[in-house]
Amino acid sequence: MTAVLPSLVLTLLCLLRAGAEVPVQLDFDTKKFAGMWHVMAAVSNCPVFLSMKDKMTSSVTTIGFTPEGHMSMEAVLPLPEECKKITMLFRRGGQAGHYFGTEKGEKRDLRVMDTDYEHYAILYSQQEGSQEPSTMLQLYTRNQNMSPQLLQKFKKLFHSMGLTEDMLAVLPHSGKCQEGGGTHVP
Repeated sequence: MTAVLPSLVLTLLCLLRAGAEVPVQLDFDTKKFAGMWHVMAAVSNCPVFLSMKDKMTSSVTTIGFTPEGHMSMEAVLPLPEECKKITMLFRRGGQAGHYFGTEKGEKRDLRVMDTDYEHYAILYSQQEGSQEPSTMLQLYTRNQNMSPQLLQKFKKLFHSMGLTEDMLAVLPHSGKCQEGGGTHVP
């Protein structure tokens, strides 16, 4: 019985942690948050992300909101021969800053965890579907610069969520697709 007790306690702690509420930015303001953001870093336990993270570069995401409070995201990804535009719509959850979406049969829980609206934002997403659930945190900035202090803040946050340094991609600038227009690169 005494050998079973520690493993039972560990199991319960893991379940409690998995069910813990991920915070959302207090008094989230959609008007201040809307606009263009640069994705500067990402960390995830998703196997697809982990297999590609060393080849990824910084991208641009433009965020807007519908009159109903849903979030629209238009990401422009720099690929070797073109800029690929991806558009997503996330339905508002119980509060502003918390959204839900479905893409290719995968359910996504998206939360704006922290932002100062002018310089940075940290977004959390949990994806569930045909594969194992995965967690991702992304660090957005309004311009293409990221201070060492901001990266440290991001690292501290993702470490507290059980993600590790080997899952991190600090995204270098590609020099293309940075206007958010999705145009082809010659």
